[in-house]
Amino acid sequence: MEHPILFLNLLFEKLGLPIVGGEQAHTLTEMILQPHVTYAWLVMLLLLVLAKFAASTLKMVPEGSQNFFEMVLTGIEEFMIGITGEHGRFVFPLIASLGFFILCSNYLGMIPGFFAPTANINTTAACALIVVVFTHVIGIKFHGVQYIKHFMGPVWWLTPLIMPIELIGHGARVLSLSIRLFGNVFGEELVLAILFFLAGMFLAPLPMMFLGLFTGFIQSFIFCLLSMMYFAGAMEHAH
Repeated sequence: MEHPILFLNLLFEKLGLPIVGGEQAHTLTEMILQPHVTYAWLVMLLLLVLAKFAASTLKMVPEGSQNFFEMVLTGIEEFMIGITGEHGRFVFPLIASLGFFILCSNYLGMIPGFFAPTANINTTAACALIVVVFTHVIGIKFHGVQYIKHFMGPVWWLTPLIMPIELIGHGARVLSLSIRLFGNVFGEELVLAILFFLAGMFLAPLPMMFLGLFTGFIQSFIFCLLSMMYFAGAMEHAH
């Protein structure tokens, strides 16, 4: 989906930097300046600035925004521990980072002139690959070479049948996580673009934008929930 106006693209054009379509990008500079890359960096910059501001205003007695952020982070951590157990506390920074990045990316696309990085399959696939690869890192960390038993089934003579199915299933997790997130955000962006084009002056996109606030949160929640479940499964002993 081509956006008629993207503020960062306009800025780069003023600076004389090459802006081309995704399939036409050949040089490293052209690839870096793709909207899903530049707006992903914008989201990360905003999150870093917000984290720096939050850390610089910490007080022994919480008040104001510190109360809110502590409540949000504590809620996420307690929910995660309820799924992974106390021994899964160490994955909280990754879960929280993915959750905030995906949520902010989803919401960014609702602002005219901006682009949701998660509306591009490359961004969602990158997040999914991080989760799936880290799942196996956790499995090896907790079980060592015994982690292979997760792929062998309950009895040894079923291994030739179970192992290919398990390997395909773990590979499909990348598709499941990435396509679900990409499809929902891309569809929402497409509908918003059509509504702005057809009846933007009559505020027709407003109902869809309110719905987008809800679906953007739900999609980030589902992504993180599935990630927690994958991590918890890797920590468990094979049956």
